[in-house]
Amino acid sequence: MIKKYLTLLETIGERIHIGEGYASGIAQVIAIISLAFVCYLLFLGTKFILKKVLWSLIRKSSSKYDDFFLSNGLAIRLSLLAPIFAARSLITEVAPDFATFDSIIIVIARVLEIITYTGILYTISDSLVDIYNSFDVSKSRPIKGFVQVIKTILAIACILLVIATLTNKDIKNLLIGLGTLSAVLMLVFKDPILGFVGGIQLSVNDMVRIGDWIVKGDADGVVTDIGLTTVKVQNWDNTITTIPTYSLITDPFTNWRGMSDSGGRRISRSFVIDADSVQFCTPEMLTRFKQFQLVSRYVTDKEAEIEKYNKDNNVDTSSLVNGRRQTNLGIFRAYLKQYLVNNPNINQELTVMVRQKAPTEFGIPIEIYCFSANKEWIAYEDIQSDIFDHVYAVIPKFDLRVYQKPSSYSIERHRS
Repeated sequence: MIKKYLTLLETIGERIHIGEGYASGIAQVIAIISLAFVCYLLFLGTKFILKKVLWSLIRKSSSKYDDFFLSNGLAIRLSLLAPIFAARSLITEVAPDFATFDSIIIVIARVLEIITYTGILYTISDSLVDIYNSFDVSKSRPIKGFVQVIKTILAIACILLVIATLTNKDIKNLLIGLGTLSAVLMLVFKDPILGFVGGIQLSVNDMVRIGDWIVKGDADGVVTDIGLTTVKVQNWDNTITTIPTYSLITDPFTNWRGMSDSGGRRISRSFVIDADSVQFCTPEMLTRFKQFQLVSRYVTDKEAEIEKYNKDNNVDTSSLVNGRRQTNLGIFRAYLKQYLVNNPNINQELTVMVRQKAPTEFGIPIEIYCFSANKEWIAYEDIQSDIFDHVYAVIPKFDLRVYQKPSSYSIERHRS
């Protein structure tokens, strides 16, 4: 059919008084242009048919996973094969007199075929990753780093095959020559290799998942992507920080997943009591403290316990230093403990504690240690702030003072 087409073009050329040699050459040039146009139409037609067929199969399929192959452009990449095959197969028949040109077109077609096959494998890999990411297990076991390694290997194979095609040499000889460049390649691909090793360790040891809150250096936020060479962290101010994957293996970092998976978020904050304000409770103070509902029963029961102890041990209670006595700081700690126990925003199944820490030159630190029931950041901060708002407001009720460095206003007021 092609020969008939060429003969027809040559006959037309001779009839319009073009020399036989020129007519043959012009006919082959027109045939080449016609082949290029046919290849383009073949590409459009194949793409249209594939899309129609794939769309039809997808509509009939109850699975949603086949959608990923179409959305990643598999139909377009497959459509490229038809015109490449046509150009490679027909060019020698279309232009038999242009041997050098035919050879160049065949080589280009083979190169495009290799690149197209690589692109198809890339598309399949991306689609499989999208399918895997639709499962919950992808958050704890991301495979993006592994797929990037596979893509890197495919890219290297593609480059080697293209070079072998262009130079018309056996790929085995290229691999032998490539062995001499192994040291250079190790330097070039150092980061991907380290990232691949780091990605395996992160995945196997379950150290980082997508969605984890981690803190490392300037990064303080949620992990959004785990790649071959970098891990992306969206900070709380919406900036993005990239961390080398391997550095998460070699350097320390904090992962707050344990807190997220637990029943609450820890509150551990201290305030300092002025040591000069701590004193034994007088009867008047005890009577006043009994009016505080949260600590009323504690004061009564503790006073009965102390009276029994002092009586059983024949303690001379005329002096405050003899025997056992309640202090305003002890009653205050008991009050805070009951305040936390009765706070609906505190998880009572986890540790709830008010403890006195070692005194410093500033006073006596009192630490509140508990867990908020709500782990969401804003709610957590509100809960913590409400607790300490109450603490600072109630401290004077127990005849205690909070220590703080005097300001210029405090010094001026003291002088006046």
